[in-house]
Amino acid sequence: MTSQQPSAPARAKSGAFTRGVEHVNEPHTDNFVVVGNHLAQHPELSLMAIGLAVHIQSLPAGAPVGIKALAAKFPEGEIRIAAALRELEEHGYLARPKERLQSGRCVTRTVSYNKPRTAVLHAAAEPEPEPQPSKPLQSPQPPAASRLLAELRTYDSRLLLTERDVRRLTPAVDTWLERGVPVTAVQRTLTSDLPTTPIKHPAALLAHRLRELLPPPLPAPGPVPAPACRPDPLQDCDGCDRVFRSPEPGRCRDCRTATTAA
Repeated sequence: MTSQQPSAPARAKSGAFTRGVEHVNEPHTDNFVVVGNHLAQHPELSLMAIGLAVHIQSLPAGAPVGIKALAAKFPEGEIRIAAALRELEEHGYLARPKERLQSGRCVTRTVSYNKPRTAVLHAAAEPEPEPQPSKPLQSPQPPAASRLLAELRTYDSRLLLTERDVRRLTPAVDTWLERGVPVTAVQRTLTSDLPTTPIKHPAALLAHRLRELLPPPLPAPGPVPAPACRPDPLQDCDGCDRVFRSPEPGRCRDCRTATTAA
């Protein structure tokens, strides 16, 4: 009997037509790169972006992958290559963070990922929330004005008030507190620099001080200053890979001037 050959490719039945792709796979032992189906069959990436990602993943570390370097290898041109690089950034296969050298110059560092990340490092800069006007700090709720007046005798026994005196002076103390004067400042105003002679009418003395030393109301808060204009985000020039600021990706000013002149 003829021995079976399980590794031999299956043949189509006589007269039958096989549709779709047929694979002839041979193992690679060197000079190859592993690519996941999440990239090779990505439903949203263009074929240009998929091919460019495979090429970048196959390169050794440190190989140049700037727009001009890639355009020198392939016929697609700088504009299509730049658009494909942005696709890979948006889907997490590529990151191009900006770094500032000690000389002050900004450069782009390219990082390739063989698996898409959930968060892209080089995402488009999001606008920061506008600063809200700061609210004045609220001090703890002060004691009632009547309590403040009743406790004045603990500072000086000559400031002993009757219940009637406390009720009569309470509205004046309330006015001080409503104008933002701290409780301690009101107490200091009423108890400092007292006469050395006996005080026959403490309520009259306190009423005089509350009336004559009343501070003016605090001025109304001024308008909130407008937030500073946020600079445009850094972009990679589609023509020369230079880092420049612009609201949208494209070419730097020098490349636009050279194109116009040409």
